[in-house]
Amino acid sequence: MGVLSELEPRDVFSYFEYLSSVPHGSGSTKQISDLCVRIAKERGLRCRQDGLNNVVIRKDASPGYEGAAPVILQGHLDMVCAKDDGCPIDMAHEAIRLCTDGVSVWAEGTSLGADNGAAVAMILAVLADDSLPHPPLEAVFTVDEEVGMDGAAGLDCSDLRGRRLLNIDSEEEGVFTVSCAGGLRLDCFLPLRRQPLSGGACYTLTLDGLLGGHSGVEIDRGRANANHVMGRVLYMARAAVPSLRVADVRGGQFDNVICPLCEAKVAVAEADAPALARFVGNFEAVLQNEYASSDPGLRLSCAPCAADAALDAADTEKLLNLLFLLPQGVQARSLDIPGLTETSLNLGTIALEDDGLYFTESLRSSVETRKELLRRKIAALVSLAGGTLTERGRYPSWQYRRQSALRELVLDAWRDVSGTEGRIDATHGGLECGLFMGKLPGLDAISFGPELHDVHSPRERMDVASVGRTYALLREILRRCTE
Repeated sequence: MGVLSELEPRDVFSYFEYLSSVPHGSGSTKQISDLCVRIAKERGLRCRQDGLNNVVIRKDASPGYEGAAPVILQGHLDMVCAKDDGCPIDMAHEAIRLCTDGVSVWAEGTSLGADNGAAVAMILAVLADDSLPHPPLEAVFTVDEEVGMDGAAGLDCSDLRGRRLLNIDSEEEGVFTVSCAGGLRLDCFLPLRRQPLSGGACYTLTLDGLLGGHSGVEIDRGRANANHVMGRVLYMARAAVPSLRVADVRGGQFDNVICPLCEAKVAVAEADAPALARFVGNFEAVLQNEYASSDPGLRLSCAPCAADAALDAADTEKLLNLLFLLPQGVQARSLDIPGLTETSLNLGTIALEDDGLYFTESLRSSVETRKELLRRKIAALVSLAGGTLTERGRYPSWQYRRQSALRELVLDAWRDVSGTEGRIDATHGGLECGLFMGKLPGLDAISFGPELHDVHSPRERMDVASVGRTYALLREILRRCTE
């Protein structure tokens, strides 16, 4: 028996466990894509799989619904692979280890992948249920959503007939998303060279204990980004200890995750070692005070280490000036939708390699011109420092549609299923709906999902009862799609 075999709805959790049996991080989706193809063939459903590993599965209308317009059900196959320090699981080659107490589902030491495995499992359960009344269905499973929506961007949509899209990629039950930010990723490079060290002392500065999180959904919570804060730490440390040279700095695994840990190696004159230790102790107190509410576990530590090379004084200054000046977090809030973050950016990864500093920025905005303004600001800063950047993963925003028959149908269905009123919202996170809007003229879309917490982190949790209610909603929506 499976770990989740006693949970309801059984079909949904059975499929979720099946999907979790193979690694499916972004960029490694072949196995999970093949699983979906296998399921479709076993059910006798029409299916196509493209070269990117996107999968489209079709199911004919149930009796009495033959004249209804098709509905697109959509989710993504990839997950963010994050794990605790010391976790032995190789997420590129091993399955995650599911756990449940009957109330929540999580994974031992790793992220869960309910974003967006919950959607795929629900859609597969719908496709497998021949007792469910429904219109013609087009199930669209995309890949690499978490690293730039590459699957949706590359999907051939010319054979999709549906003009109503149910995207099941939201994380707050009863909240229905009807607009999202557009975004892009910037890969930045600053040429630098380490020089051999002769004498002095070397130390590792570690900034950890941060909560991190999703750079779209949780960017407005004021959480510290370890990469960004480390830039400040090093800049201020050099002001206190002028002999400081940077030997290494690296942090972050993913562009769209608020980095929870960053380490830097520095070299200082032997006589300055006590001053560095004092600085670290004092500055840890400064940061703990500033981030007491958002990151109460923040730690800044200093420990001796070995290093045989470091940047010279000029390159150290160049690196630290750039890291210190780079913006981070919320840059503007919407004046139209109260509480909505309009524009933000996230310093996702940094790494000092033999030829220089590599870092990535994830930019988001619901206003395309504001996104472009932010891109140009980053480009100007990088250029002033003597660096270069390239762009990838650009995706459009999803603009609010004032008149939406699908939105009203979904809200009515939710009211009857839950006995509560749904809330219409917009998200600062990126959703694939914007890409489908551009490919399918006249598309009406809405996004919803079960209650998920701390996605993209080892603390990720999926609420069992919420999955049941969300699945009941999906079934009810399809039952009502009679036209």
